Amino acid sequence: MRTTVITIVSVLALAGCATESTTKGVAWGAGLGAVAGGLYGGHGSDALIGAAVGAGVGYLIGNEQDKKKAQQMSEQSRSSNYSHNETGALAGTRWRLSDWSPKDGNEDFRAKTFDFGRDGWVKTTTTYRDGRVTTESENYRVSGNTLIVNRGDYLVNYRFNLQGNTLTVDTAKVRAVLVRI
Repeated sequence: MRTTVITIVSVLALAGCATESTTKGVAWGAGLGAVAGGLYGGHGSDALIGAAVGAGVGYLIGNEQDKKKAQQMSEQSRSSNYSHNETGALAGTRWRLSDWSPKDGNEDFRAKTFDFGRDGWVKTTTTYRDGRVTTESENYRVSGNTLIVNRGDYLVNYRFNLQGNTLTVDTAKVRAVLVRI
C-alpha cells in the first residue's frame, strides 16, 4: 500500500513539471487505471495500484505526444516562412540573462540575450569571454508554464515563472533569471 501511494505521488510530481498533454495523460491514465483496478480486484488497494500504473502510462503517452508535436514543428520550420501562434506571453519580448546557475558549475560566456519572436522562433545571442559573438535560432512554444525549445534533434522543457519584468526558467541542469530589456 505504501509503495502504491509513493508511486502515485511520484508520478503526479512528474506531471507538475510537464506540459498540458502530459498532465492530461497522467490525469486520464490515473482515473481510468483506478476504475479498472477497482473493478478488476474489488478492493481499494487495487484501485490505487491501477491509478499508479495508469498515471505512469498516461505520463508516457502525453510526453510522446509532446515530442511528436515538437518534431513536426521542427520539420515544418525548415521552411523559411514557418511560424505558429503558441508563443504565449513571451511573444515579441527581449530578455537579458542576469543570473545563470548551471547545476554542473560550467559557464563559458559573458552575456546572453534572448529575442522571442511572435512567429515561434527565439534568437539567442551569446557573447563569450574571449569576445566572440554567436547567434542561434530555435523553435519555441509555450504550454502553460512550460517553455518548450527545440531545433533538429533536441527538445528541452523549461519550467518558467514570469513576474513583471523578470523571467525565471528552470530545468534539471540549469536555473536562469532573465530581465526584460
